[in-house]
Amino acid sequence: LGSGEARTPAKQDLGGSAGAGAGGRPPEMRKRDFARAHHMAFFDAMATELPGDYASQEVNHLTLGYFAIGGLSLLRELDRVNKDEIAKWVLSFQVHPETHGDADNGLFYGFCGSRSTQFPLPNVKDPCHNGSHLASTYSALAILKIVGYDVANIDSKGLLSSMKKLQQPDGSFMPTHIGAETDLRFVYCAAAICSMLDDWTGMNKLKAKEYLLNCQSYDGGFGMVPGSESHGGGTFCAVAALHLMGFVQVDLASNLRDSASIDIHMLLEWCLQRQVTDGGFQGRRNKPSDTCYAFWVGGVLKIIDAYHLIDHCALREFLLTCQSPYGGFTKFPYDRIPDIYHSYYGLAALSLLEEEEGLEPLCVELGILSAAL
Repeated sequence: LGSGEARTPAKQDLGGSAGAGAGGRPPEMRKRDFARAHHMAFFDAMATELPGDYASQEVNHLTLGYFAIGGLSLLRELDRVNKDEIAKWVLSFQVHPETHGDADNGLFYGFCGSRSTQFPLPNVKDPCHNGSHLASTYSALAILKIVGYDVANIDSKGLLSSMKKLQQPDGSFMPTHIGAETDLRFVYCAAAICSMLDDWTGMNKLKAKEYLLNCQSYDGGFGMVPGSESHGGGTFCAVAALHLMGFVQVDLASNLRDSASIDIHMLLEWCLQRQVTDGGFQGRRNKPSDTCYAFWVGGVLKIIDAYHLIDHCALREFLLTCQSPYGGFTKFPYDRIPDIYHSYYGLAALSLLEEEEGLEPLCVELGILSAAL
């Protein structure tokens, strides 16, 4: 997670070439094995220093760190990093009020996403520069939870009271006090932050619930904003947030009860229709299957206790065809160059399947290890 000369994990020797070993079986057979050693080497490299191609995503450094540390934690390889140093690094991104009265000045006192977002931006009228962001704050708390840091040591009062001011009259959230788009992602971030801090004073849950329900589309899925097309990521954000807030019960699909005014019949049908012929999940209708949606849509089915209705064998086969020969996962099957986003959610999706030895169980609604809670 530190700086320094970037290297590309894809060019490293990860313990043998893709065509060697595995008892001499043909390549198409070898691709079906879970390449744990290669994944471990990939995430170990990414947690040490990010490749140069990620420079354009510097503002999301904390989120990239969450994927790297989260991947190692799923693989039970956290001992490869210095957890105390990581916690110290993450805490360095929190913005604190200069005085007690500053907590009510309209700024958000969360976590910045990177070093560059800790410095003033040109042409932005912000007398006390503060680049903290809801998504970065979620990532920061998730990392701290994963490495075992006691988040009770964080100044949560200022964080939560200032976060509550980001909530809009319709129940949605802006991600930062200087203004930005409002959609389901940031309602989810706010709910996850309150859950991880075990303090719900940072949001009006009833108003947030109303906004989330307004995002359910005619076909049962959830769009990112009211009236928009159903989307796998948005559907996860809505259902996970409602679950964290206590409005969705885990036996919802089993009993097909109306809960929180969700059309559960339509939601269940929409989610099940996202598993397509190659075994993977698509994020929207008429789109190709994509590694990350095995988690986003699969996670929804897990939350509503309907995960047993999918084809587990076909999904596992799909995910393992998305393994890169260099370790990590790609977005689509048989691509070669992995990225850290799809690599993390590829592992997370396999964890949901509970069929791979050596992968930690996941708390689906928070996206972190169950053991970290």
